[in-house]
Amino acid sequence: MFEIVWGTFWETLEMVPLLLAIYIGIELAEFKFGDAIITKVKAAGPAGPLFGALAGIFPQCGFSVIATALYTQRLLTAGTLLAVYLSTSDEALPIILSNPEKIGVIAPLVLTKLAIALVCGYAVDAIFHKDSRKVFSHITDYLRGKDDKDHRHETALEEQACCGHSADAASKKFKPAEILVHPIVHTLKIFVFIFAASLAINIFIDRVSGESIAGIFASLGFLSPVLAALVGLIPNCAASVAITELYLKGLLTYGATIAGLCASAGLGILVLIKEEKEKRNIIRIIAILLGTSIASGLAIQFF
Repeated sequence: MFEIVWGTFWETLEMVPLLLAIYIGIELAEFKFGDAIITKVKAAGPAGPLFGALAGIFPQCGFSVIATALYTQRLLTAGTLLAVYLSTSDEALPIILSNPEKIGVIAPLVLTKLAIALVCGYAVDAIFHKDSRKVFSHITDYLRGKDDKDHRHETALEEQACCGHSADAASKKFKPAEILVHPIVHTLKIFVFIFAASLAINIFIDRVSGESIAGIFASLGFLSPVLAALVGLIPNCAASVAITELYLKGLLTYGATIAGLCASAGLGILVLIKEEKEKRNIIRIIAILLGTSIASGLAIQFF
């Protein structure tokens, strides 16, 4: 047991320098381009799902939070919000990037999720076209400065992402110390999650033979994407970390991985539950997110 714990610790520790470099790069990119991305998505109109899906690919922990806050202020359509949710992968991409030998899985993963996000986003906006038109009209008034004076849309960007990190790129001033603080804290947090997930997986592999493990996951059948999606729906970084680690170690099918990561909207779900006044919209969005994730995972796994 000691050998497993010690080996897992060092295996995870070796990822830290690359993870930290990746998170610093993300922080700098967020500082430089974050506000422009948000503005582009808000002004996209009917093309919102496209810009939302593309923006969601960027591995930045606060964007699903911002997108959710903007949706609750009716500055994004439901289709655009779902496109963001489905395309984002929370911590998956940084973890894969910190395993250079696995980088080849990124392109198919991102392209698959992007396609799912686009189809779902545009379908939702088409189905709920009356709601979408109201949002488009509201956005037009907002951009022209003709919005209701009682609206306080600036408060939408006061939400915090993980580690107490501000979700608003425009709120940050370039201070090297501050730019480093969040990546360091976040790297330590993800290190703990990866170590815990890897340790559990390695102990499981040590206790059960490879053939038995394969049999266990094969026996799940259609339940595999369902369970992965339910885990992915948990609004915590640990969910996407566990799904990604299981996939990289060959213990989760591609279909189940897609289902889990499509449902991984991060802390955006918590903001939706907290800020959305119309509760039926909360149920509708979570149901569509979960249903789309499961259906996509099942389709990939069996067809």
